[in-house]
Amino acid sequence: MVFSPKKLALPIALLISIVLTGCGSSEKKTGGSDEVTGVDNAQQAMDFEVSGDSDTGKAGSLQSVYFAFDSAVLTDSTKSSLKANAEFMNNYSSVEVQIEGHCDERGSVQYNLALGEKRAKAVQDYLTSLGVASKRTSIISFGKERPVAFGHQEDSWSKNRRANFVITAK
Repeated sequence: MVFSPKKLALPIALLISIVLTGCGSSEKKTGGSDEVTGVDNAQQAMDFEVSGDSDTGKAGSLQSVYFAFDSAVLTDSTKSSLKANAEFMNNYSSVEVQIEGHCDERGSVQYNLALGEKRAKAVQDYLTSLGVASKRTSIISFGKERPVAFGHQEDSWSKNRRANFVITAK
């Protein structure tokens, strides 16, 4: 069998183009401005997506908030996070969110659904008190059905007792 350089030229060219395409940088920019495009952090904060949520960080600067065991009471820390969330929502007046109430694995399904709803409602009421129009928020409870941390100890439970935000319109 005779090898012809012409027959190898196409596969080699394809291989080179595949290798070069995969060489782009995946490094994230963390501060200041993008010197190439002139995009600053304020512009980057607008990068959020419909169905993006605060648990995954795809909801702009919206932050999930956390609760004590068997409680829907907003702590000072929770209120501080919610103030930042209200500021974000007031800056982006077209954004609408669904507030999801969650619980840890302890307790019955019915009890945790009710507690998750109380948590989401407390968050919604506080955002409304900070100037966010109530028509821009909706609530739902998932109780203990959607944990973000798996385990049977306080470290995991505390991460699951939360209200998170899902962008429903932007």
